[in-house]
Amino acid sequence: MDKSVQVFHSFEEAERADEAYYASLTPQERVDLLLDLVASYRESMGEAASRFERVCRVVELERC
Repeated sequence: MDKSVQVFHSFEEAERADEAYYASLTPQERVDLLLDLVASYRESMGEAASRFERVCRVVELERC
């Protein structure tokens, strides 16, 4: 993780910089960031965060 410091002159300027940063991430980078945050949260709560299980299912829809 690259750590850096930026100084802003207003909260609005900082907010725009945050929005630009997250908009510049690829979808995979966003998912990775989310999974890192979830893992950190689970570890702080004392839960084992060794793996994330991906679950999906196909559901047949009724035709009207």
